[in-house]
Amino acid sequence: MNHISLQIRPATPNDAAALAAIYAPYVTDTAISFEYTVPTVEEFRRRICKTLEKYPYLVAEAGGELLGYAYTAPFVGRAAYDWAAETSIYVRRDCRHMGVGRRLYEALEAVSRAQNLLNLNACIGWPETEDAYLTRNSAQFHAHMGYRMVGTFYNCGYKFGRWYHMVWMEKQLDRHPPQPAPVRSFPELAEKLPALLAAFSDDARI
Repeated sequence: MNHISLQIRPATPNDAAALAAIYAPYVTDTAISFEYTVPTVEEFRRRICKTLEKYPYLVAEAGGELLGYAYTAPFVGRAAYDWAAETSIYVRRDCRHMGVGRRLYEALEAVSRAQNLLNLNACIGWPETEDAYLTRNSAQFHAHMGYRMVGTFYNCGYKFGRWYHMVWMEKQLDRHPPQPAPVRSFPELAEKLPALLAAFSDDARI
């Protein structure tokens, strides 16, 4: 194992090609993603820019290489859901089980708290029986990060000639007051972001 500096930083449109490469095998080789077709680099760039208008899109970088990324997105999209967000995370497959995902999610939670978000929700593929395309590792990771199972949709995803369930897991970041503070957009955190992410960007044994 090498001792290197792991940096958590916001994604930029210039990261699109590297992030698309991380995501591609999740589409082509697994049912972790329910997409059938790998997005183009241009589509990935569009998704990054759209997310960053309001939500964090974070990458883990070490030695000039991107090891993974995580972001939040609107949960349903109605105004009353504004204090909840949906999370996504993908780690380069040769860098899994090294703490990269944990560091990304901890940083994502810190930013979400600074935005005044209260609930984080994860939509996760769930196999009736584990197979070559989908295990329960993602749900186990989320449980380790403090998420709890809140619901199951049965046989709602069809990929590789078989049906998969989808589960929702949720983590509440804070108490729910009678009058919640307004949600801040990710760009509004620009001044405090370097200090916020510094806690998750340091020497790490990878």
